[in-house]
Amino acid sequence: MEFVSAVNCMDGRVQEPVINWMKQHYRAKFVDMVTEPGPIKILADNKNDCLVKSIKARLAISVEKHGSSVIVVVGHDDCAGNPSSKETQISQIRDSIKLISSWFNNVTIIGLWVNQDWQVEPLNFQ
Repeated sequence: MEFVSAVNCMDGRVQEPVINWMKQHYRAKFVDMVTEPGPIKILADNKNDCLVKSIKARLAISVEKHGSSVIVVVGHDDCAGNPSSKETQISQIRDSIKLISSWFNNVTIIGLWVNQDWQVEPLNFQ
């Protein structure tokens, strides 16, 4: 797989763990990062039309132009842009996945949590 995508916080502490996890688990060469401060809150609330459309447009480039077939949606400990509990953020990740799923067909969308030790934990919403 050449490209995969991540909807991730702009927080620099979560970039490398997510990139490394994606490359290891999907053998991708490149990870397209769509970043905002607290993007899962933005997507879960789905109220800021400009930001939601911007995230969608950037993901569309990754999926349609780069051929990404995997998108991860990331929440993390100690998020300044979304200072919510882990439980709240996991719920926001679930809601974000539902929204992103409505935008793209034939794309695998996975939730990730980056813990206080900056380790990636996959979430299972089955």
